[in-house]
Amino acid sequence: MNRYIQVLVVLLFSMQLTAQEINATVTINSDNVSGSNKQVYQTLERSLTEYINQKKWTESNFKSQERIQCAFTLTILDQPSSNEFVGNIQIQSTRPIYNTSYFTPIFNFKDDDFSFQYTEFEILQYNKNNFESNLVSIVTFYVYSILGMDADSFTNKGGTEYYKQAEGVVNQAQQSSYIGWNQSDRGPTRFRLINDILSGAYDNYRTSLYNYHRNGLDIMSDDEKDAKDNISETIQLLRDIYNRRPNSLLVRTFMDSKADEIVEIFSDGPRFNADKLKESLIKMSPVNMSKWDKIQ
Repeated sequence: MNRYIQVLVVLLFSMQLTAQEINATVTINSDNVSGSNKQVYQTLERSLTEYINQKKWTESNFKSQERIQCAFTLTILDQPSSNEFVGNIQIQSTRPIYNTSYFTPIFNFKDDDFSFQYTEFEILQYNKNNFESNLVSIVTFYVYSILGMDADSFTNKGGTEYYKQAEGVVNQAQQSSYIGWNQSDRGPTRFRLINDILSGAYDNYRTSLYNYHRNGLDIMSDDEKDAKDNISETIQLLRDIYNRRPNSLLVRTFMDSKADEIVEIFSDGPRFNADKLKESLIKMSPVNMSKWDKIQ
């Protein structure tokens, strides 16, 4: 083989083995802000995309086709000054299902405690030793949360190291005055999300992520009946959480991600006695009642 070609092959192979873990689409909606410099949003969109997709987040080696597909949607509702922004951020991630071309939603979360300062063209970087940017800290927190949930879906409680990284972001950001990082903040905050995930009281949530995907969706193409049985059992694990903690953020987060998919799974294919399943779903997520009614 030509020496030049050999070197090129080695370089391409090395690049594949060290490919970054995340493949994110970043979208910024500034329609609610009038009369402002729209160019700053385009610049920020590009900068965030580069920050998320080009940073090496873990010690693991990801092939390019293994990168986690996700989306960050920033909606700007107000711009009090040239470098101050207020709005919300929606985070979504997916995971491929074995032996199919289907991607299943893993995480679907809306954070309304979203405000930050940003000056156009500033470099986005995370300093784990000192709080510098609420925008960067929020995005970093959710990247580690995405990594954790993705790992949990492949290995039972496999995402602990990434959740710990997310917890570190929370602990560091508590020195700031921004909402969402502290125990005293109300609502579905970042503090509450990671605190619950790492709490032993919610072990069933992480076990559910694993069972639903590895013992459910991943075997669906080989044995649809067993897959449905395992997914139904997973719903009962979540019901156990709900019975102890009716206002569980994690149960709500799971249902926000999976409601449409659950309906699709149990509305077709081999017959399945769904009475107990529907009862649990209605109890845990009455807001999706019209969807659960479609399950036969």
